[in-house]
Amino acid sequence: MMEGKTMYMVVLIVSVGILSWLIRALPFLLFGRGCEPPKVVSYVGRVLSPAAIAMLSVYCFAGYACARPPAENLWGLAEIASGVLTVALQWRWKCPPLSIAAGTVLYMTLVR
Repeated sequence: MMEGKTMYMVVLIVSVGILSWLIRALPFLLFGRGCEPPKVVSYVGRVLSPAAIAMLSVYCFAGYACARPPAENLWGLAEIASGVLTVALQWRWKCPPLSIAAGTVLYMTLVR
């Protein structure tokens, strides 16, 4: 009985490893090293990250604002200030660890 489970796990791990490798190799197999990707792929690569971050930010701020009354959280000043700091640092220096750490430290300082 244990041998069947072991074989299942080995097949599962090997297949997941092969699929992961194929997914990561697919862009190189499709476009090669010298070819440029199609314009639509370049466009999506350029706009998808900022769009996802904007969507998550709006979702988080709206969800948080709806969950707590304005008087309780000082109209969201801690969240807004830390969000503005994070965006400003990211825009200026383009260093995500610095932006995230500074925004988190400011937020934790303001809410404590």
